[in-house]
Amino acid sequence: MANDYYATLGVRRDASADEIKKAYRRLARELHPDVNPDPETQEKFKEITQAYEVLSDPKKREMYDLGADPFAPGGGAGAGGFGGAGFPFSDIMDAFFGTATSRGPRSRARRGRNATLRVELDLQETAFGTTRELSIDTAVVCTSCTGSGCAPGTHPDTCDTCHGRGEVQQVQRSFLGQVMTSRPCPQCGGYGSVIRTPCPECSGDGRVRTRRTVKVKIPAGVENGIHIQLAGEGEVGPGGGPPGDLFLEIVEKPHQIFEREGDDLHCTVEIPMTAAALGTNVTIETLDGAEEVDIKPGTQSGQVITLYGRGVRHLNESGRGDLMIHVNVETPGKLDEEQEELLRRLAKLRGEERPPGKFAPGQRGVFSRLRDVFNQH
Repeated sequence: MANDYYATLGVRRDASADEIKKAYRRLARELHPDVNPDPETQEKFKEITQAYEVLSDPKKREMYDLGADPFAPGGGAGAGGFGGAGFPFSDIMDAFFGTATSRGPRSRARRGRNATLRVELDLQETAFGTTRELSIDTAVVCTSCTGSGCAPGTHPDTCDTCHGRGEVQQVQRSFLGQVMTSRPCPQCGGYGSVIRTPCPECSGDGRVRTRRTVKVKIPAGVENGIHIQLAGEGEVGPGGGPPGDLFLEIVEKPHQIFEREGDDLHCTVEIPMTAAALGTNVTIETLDGAEEVDIKPGTQSGQVITLYGRGVRHLNESGRGDLMIHVNVETPGKLDEEQEELLRRLAKLRGEERPPGKFAPGQRGVFSRLRDVFNQH
């Protein structure tokens, strides 16, 4: 034989099948007629394809190594050569696109779909965690056929069209010669078998829909919009395939007192002007129960009192957020004569009968703002 197939592919004579395949793919990308239309290059492409056809087949390679003609009658090569039915079209596609055409029947069992369930929780539950029993409508394995899809006592029959291979082959002529392509069998859908007597319970799907209860532990620290993944708790796949996952979407209900920001809580307490001036104690309802809070004398409206560690627990971490108490000082709107007289005496004692007013940096009076508006026009 004049051709040295090993030299054509650039591999050693003891090269492994994987090394031969990699060498062919590399050369096919360089010499394919679609990439390089030069006639000489096309001839080289035919040579590497013929070399790969021989060296990738254990029987043909053995005959070649013994000095016999691998394309001789009885050698299992048929027409052989570049244009023969054994042309490795799938390996060329693999060389260019990184994937090879599927071979063999595919399984009826496929993974089930994921499911999402909304769970409403109050602030107490999201802060400290809880356990819920949830009812979900989902697909489970059919108990009558145990997922096979066949009626009890029956089994799938081998497809008459593809004879169990799951695909049919077709030879087409192209500028490359005769090209063999494979596609899923239209008779069995690529499964290689046909269910002639489907299960009456699931109609051959291998699963039925039902309602089941799932006990779920909600961790402390979850918040609105977060998703919790429960692996394998989704619906079972067709053909009794493995189940998908169940995702819980947390919906936190608004609280009457507290507003949540991350793991911190905020609330507002209103106290009268006299209590803010003299100081007092107020009782605050926290997530841990009632708690006395000291209002120091001279507390101003808008001041924040922080109770450390009274917020929401950190998710998957130790510790808790804080509780921020915003103080709002109420100014009395109506005074009787005695109250008004007392306040006037207090104002006189403090020299505040005609206070000049104080403007903090960045704050401006009403007339200054009105003047700017008129100056713009």
